[in-house]
Amino acid sequence: MIYALKRVLLGNPLTTAQARYERLAKIPALAIFASDMMSSVAYATEEILLVLVLGGTLALQYSPHVGIAIGALAAIVASSYFQTVHAYPSGGGAYTVAKDNLGTLAGLVAGAALLVDYVLTVSVSTASGVAAITSAFPALYSYRVAICVVTVLVIMVANLRGIRETGQIFAVPTYWFILCLVILVGGGFYRLFTQGPPPPPAAVPVLEPLSLFLVLRAFSSGCAALTGTEAVANGVQYFKPPESRNAGITLIWMAAILASSFLGVTFLAHFYHIVPHPEETVVSMLSRQIFGSSWVYYMIQAATAVILLLAVNTSFAGFPMLASLMAKDGFVPRQFANRGDRLVFSNGIIILAGISSLLLVIFGGSTHALIPLYAIGVFIAFTLSQAGMVLHWWRERGPRWRPHAAINALGATVTAVVVVVIGVSKFVHGAWIVVIVTPLMLLGFLTVRRHYRILARGLSLDGFSPPKLGRHPVVVLVAGIHRGVVTALSYAKAISPNVTAITVDLDPTATSRLQMQWREWAADVPLVVLDSPYRSVLLPILNYIDQMEKQQDGAYITIILPEFIPAKWWQHLLHNQTALLIKGALLFRRGKVAISIPYHLDQ
Repeated sequence: MIYALKRVLLGNPLTTAQARYERLAKIPALAIFASDMMSSVAYATEEILLVLVLGGTLALQYSPHVGIAIGALAAIVASSYFQTVHAYPSGGGAYTVAKDNLGTLAGLVAGAALLVDYVLTVSVSTASGVAAITSAFPALYSYRVAICVVTVLVIMVANLRGIRETGQIFAVPTYWFILCLVILVGGGFYRLFTQGPPPPPAAVPVLEPLSLFLVLRAFSSGCAALTGTEAVANGVQYFKPPESRNAGITLIWMAAILASSFLGVTFLAHFYHIVPHPEETVVSMLSRQIFGSSWVYYMIQAATAVILLLAVNTSFAGFPMLASLMAKDGFVPRQFANRGDRLVFSNGIIILAGISSLLLVIFGGSTHALIPLYAIGVFIAFTLSQAGMVLHWWRERGPRWRPHAAINALGATVTAVVVVVIGVSKFVHGAWIVVIVTPLMLLGFLTVRRHYRILARGLSLDGFSPPKLGRHPVVVLVAGIHRGVVTALSYAKAISPNVTAITVDLDPTATSRLQMQWREWAADVPLVVLDSPYRSVLLPILNYIDQMEKQQDGAYITIILPEFIPAKWWQHLLHNQTALLIKGALLFRRGKVAISIPYHLDQ
């Protein structure tokens, strides 16, 4: 039943040979990798205005200037990453570049920053998408957290179906949103040119004095528009050959669409005197003012909600790929490097969905509460990546290495300044959490790496002498006598002449009945009855085995657990799982071998 449900949700397994057919062309790749950047158009302008509004009407006049600065920054970062995808066609983005050129620690910092960014991208994009829905349908506002979690789970299932199928699913909504942005920006400027700007509203009260620090806070909030730029560099291997060329072209498309749409929305919000409101998004207010409550407004809101909800797909492509690379290097559990039935890194997808859903629940599905945690990490990765590329060009010294290094140096300098600005302006608003989380993640990475190195040394054959094992003793655990126990006894006698059965006396009547039946069915195997005054099954068994080990002078002891297997899965719930507890307790004891002998029931 569970297997059938899995096949319905995820589809039939794909062979390893089919991996090359799962690669992406540029059009579906843009739908996957651009969805994050495109979705930021829906909330980046709003984040700028939410800060500037504190300075009153005069401060709001600076929104176009902040937008232009962010647009220029997007062009610089995209140019830098265009070089990265050609220099590192194997993918890995900031993690690989920083590790190869700046050292392991720098690579791990970049990896930690990107993993945090991917998790927060899922949370922020989902919360923003649900905010767009609740703006159009306020009655759903109180259900926003539940809607967020269900959305993440649905997109998780879609990604578990495979990267190519995911691209096909998300292509239509992504291009639909781009069309709606064209309609919104084009319609907004057409109305401005034909009807002129609307009259300004009443003056906005001043809550904080206008200062450079306030403008820098607005700039740092708007920098959330650049998240997702690095996704292409991380996932170059998702593209069809030639991978670097296709990835580079896709990155250029992404940056051009982002810059034009973000600047368009920001300028329109300025000309239409949009003042942010906590219960309605800026895009909603802007499209309502331009088109009224017409079908065009609801189409734009629907497209915005869909792209925001599907924007998380960029993270579902980037997080598992980055985690798999770090797993191959031994910094995260090796399970992240395993591909699932549909040739995707299923473990990374599931973990990403789980952590993001938890954050949505903790922060109540609030976009503005999550964003301060979010931009600083990605800009740390930007800075380390571009600094690493400068060293890469300097070491390679190939044709035109100086212009390449200059572009990356400019990118590293600008993004480093942004890191400082975000760190200072957003520190008390939540960015301090990143300062705590990043070192903890680094400690975790190094601990995992240390474990794998110790494991490798412990399993090495250098200087190893195999133990000389004789016919080691076998212990059969019994609670009664039935077909499964008799079968297990036959197996035990086949592997060793030294067989002992033990049972724990929890019910004297049942124990007496067992001893009588034992003489009939297993008289050649001694039965040891263990007392248990506190009705524990596990402790008397473990104590007996420990005493037995001392008498055997270090020999391996095999513990056989007879188990009957019901015909139906739900019937397991009707029986004690004592054998499972015993196997768990024996797992970490040296010199013990636990073997389950199943006896399958027909009905």
